[in-house]
Amino acid sequence: MTRIAYILKMYPRFSETFIVNEILELERQGIEVRIYALMRPNDGRFHASLARVRASVVYVPEFPLSQVGALWRPHKAVFGRNRKLYLNTLKHAATRGHTGALKRFLQAGFVAAHLAHHPVDALHAHFASSATRVANYVARLTGIPYSFTAHAKDIFHEEVNAATLRSKIRDARFVVTVSDFNRDYLNELMGTVRSDVRRLYNGVDLDLFKATSDVARDERRILAVGRLVEKKGFGDLLLACKVLAIRGVDFKCEIIGQGPLEATLRAEIERLELKDRVVLIGPRPQDEVLQAYRRSAIFALPCIIGADGNRDGLPTVLLEAMATGTACVSTDVTGVPEIIDHDVDGLVVPQNNPNALADALERLLVEPALRERFAIAGRAKVERDFDVRQSVGTLRQWLSETGVPEPVTLPVEAAQSAIMVEPS
Repeated sequence: MTRIAYILKMYPRFSETFIVNEILELERQGIEVRIYALMRPNDGRFHASLARVRASVVYVPEFPLSQVGALWRPHKAVFGRNRKLYLNTLKHAATRGHTGALKRFLQAGFVAAHLAHHPVDALHAHFASSATRVANYVARLTGIPYSFTAHAKDIFHEEVNAATLRSKIRDARFVVTVSDFNRDYLNELMGTVRSDVRRLYNGVDLDLFKATSDVARDERRILAVGRLVEKKGFGDLLLACKVLAIRGVDFKCEIIGQGPLEATLRAEIERLELKDRVVLIGPRPQDEVLQAYRRSAIFALPCIIGADGNRDGLPTVLLEAMATGTACVSTDVTGVPEIIDHDVDGLVVPQNNPNALADALERLLVEPALRERFAIAGRAKVERDFDVRQSVGTLRQWLSETGVPEPVTLPVEAAQSAIMVEPS
């Protein structure tokens, strides 16, 4: 296996550094990667590591229902190559009963036509949502096996349709997910239905994320990094900071990131009279985040399960912080306890408990020897279990496996009437 197509909802995406890291490592290990993106980037900010990606990017028509003219020739070519597979796939999309399925089918036809002239050995998607549905249809149209990585929102959010998720898992050659917690959840979801769900931890670049003597740590600085959304628990972090302030603890807290809760968090900082203690500094590129890890005494990520069921799977920022020798505090949510062994290489507190979080932060602020012990143990943990070279090497081996099951097909009858008509 030397060629792989990655199907992504958006590329590049500022918050998805783990995908860029994975692609870079696959390329370093000799794999040719091509990216099919369903959306173009929408925020104009990019990490420096993006410049090292060699993969070509094919942007799939984002609004296929209004771009039928551009899709006619690709679909005609796919139909001509294998009428039965085309009609079966169209039948499957039509029976799902909503325009979203037709949209993904149209996008899949575009990708399938391109692959006919630029073949690959396997398809892989990230997130069990639109990208995986397109990968599923491409596999049905071409016979190329597909796999995908399931993360968090794509499996835990209350809007996730369990039957749809089961069908994607059933049809895949295998499914990767980022924690044992996730794997157990998905296996329980599948019940007796055929599935092959494998746990593969996110990895970090240990050559990049490491401590350095060039940057002095501020022994009173607490750092948090993440999107400003409910599941990150930053509201609890502000309440914990208020507790620390009342106790007279000397500290400074920086929160890097952006998101829909920015205005709410700013108002809460004002209400809690923390303006001199807590700063929202907005999004920052990876190199600046790396420097922030190195100059901070503590990294805090008080994850929670959101009201909509959304939660983190295996927060990459925790791995990055530990790799740089920053003592970490987080919560007992999903895969976090698989990263941090409590009181061995960091501290784990109950979610939704600002007082327990404040206690843990205060303990680390006043005990530099404990921070140093966690720094050493945390780096060792990441080197052992979360090295990107090892994790991507495993993924590469999985993608090279043979004996892939035949793609699932459905009867052709009643599909004829749904064939697209060439526009005039």
